[in-house]
Amino acid sequence: MTRRLICTLLILSLTLGALPAVAATGAPLASTAEVLAAQQSSDAKARIHQVLARDDVRSQLQLQGVDADEVNARVAALSDEEAQQMADQLDQLPAGASVIGVLFAVFVILLVTDILGLTDVYPFTR
Repeated sequence: MTRRLICTLLILSLTLGALPAVAATGAPLASTAEVLAAQQSSDAKARIHQVLARDDVRSQLQLQGVDADEVNARVAALSDEEAQQMADQLDQLPAGASVIGVLFAVFVILLVTDILGLTDVYPFTR
């Protein structure tokens, strides 16, 4: 009888021990790749926001008639790949041309979201 009980407990403990790890909330644990991807995305968006926070960029956006809050909302809505691509483009720009590059990137983002029907900034996209 004791052997049977020990075998049953051993089989039960091995079976339960092989279940995937689950956090206290019941959600599965994040993998290293997922954590790194999320970190890179937040770093890319932080670099974009840093460039957009510059006074010369803000003044150029205002001259173009673009609201800074709207730009920030759109940057927040970028996918991880889009944010990484935009941040990489900003890093590759020469120091003197960064304002023009940022404005061009913002224009392209606004244009694409306008064409997709997500926003209503440019009347010529209809």
